Amino acid sequence: MHLDNLSPILIVDDDKVDTMTIKRALKELNVRNPLAFAGNGEEALAYLRDENNRKPCIVLLDLNMPKMNGIEFLKIVKNDEYLKRIPVVVLTTSQEEQDKLESFNFGVAGYMVKPVDYIQFVEVMRTISMYWTISELPYE
Repeated sequence: MHLDNLSPILIVDDDKVDTMTIKRALKELNVRNPLAFAGNGEEALAYLRDENNRKPCIVLLDLNMPKMNGIEFLKIVKNDEYLKRIPVVVLTTSQEEQDKLESFNFGVAGYMVKPVDYIQFVEVMRTISMYWTISELPYE
């Protein structure tokens, strides 16, 4: 994901093992974008609304988190004029149809179930990276 002068990738996930796995997979794929982390939706909103932080090129969002879950986060972000065009890819363990429906109702760019196997996880991250590397985003 080598987008617009290496904007950060915001990873919103409360599971430390999962965030380390994402970090490791992105490093293995030579993704050079800086990584920003938030442990729940509230922290992610604070990051996005802080004018000192660069706007991320993509948000990788878990759904099952304390304080503010992924669906609640999406509801706020996708109704915010400044934030709504940031691509959000759900990266979660949830295979619930309702979670998929709600996520797409709030305009997510994709919904990926986290594979347990690390090699498969790297392939999911490679696919996300390849897609967003060639995808054209509106200039803001």
